[in-house]
Amino acid sequence: MRVLIDTNVLISAALSANGTPYRAYVKAASYPNHGLICEQNVDELRRIFNKKFPHKLTALDKFLSIALLTLELVPTPTEESVAEAQIRDLNDRPILRAAIKAKADVLLTGDKDFLESGIKNPAIMTPAEFLNFQKSEPSF
Repeated sequence: MRVLIDTNVLISAALSANGTPYRAYVKAASYPNHGLICEQNVDELRRIFNKKFPHKLTALDKFLSIALLTLELVPTPTEESVAEAQIRDLNDRPILRAAIKAKADVLLTGDKDFLESGIKNPAIMTPAEFLNFQKSEPSF
């Protein structure tokens, strides 16, 4: 599955190698899944760490340098999609746009704007839901 990882999951994973967000991040970035992040995620990560965790910028740089070895960095399209009107927060819309353009199967997030949007494609999942999700194998 192609899994676009939202900024809030990335922040939690970067700050702690314990807990559900980190385990979901590892699952998303590991075979048979294909982890994705978009340019908007990286910009948000840097902005949030500069504001809230300036003493952890070195840890963020290490996390990103390792993450980008396994995750695909996808562009954030500027052209709006119809589906993004369902997202209340205008700042979240580019992330959905990137997920759609990158053909993500799952958007991994803890953000209520995504979780309550009613969007079905990509599937919107929390880290806990993603960890419990088993893609059914085709039967032969």
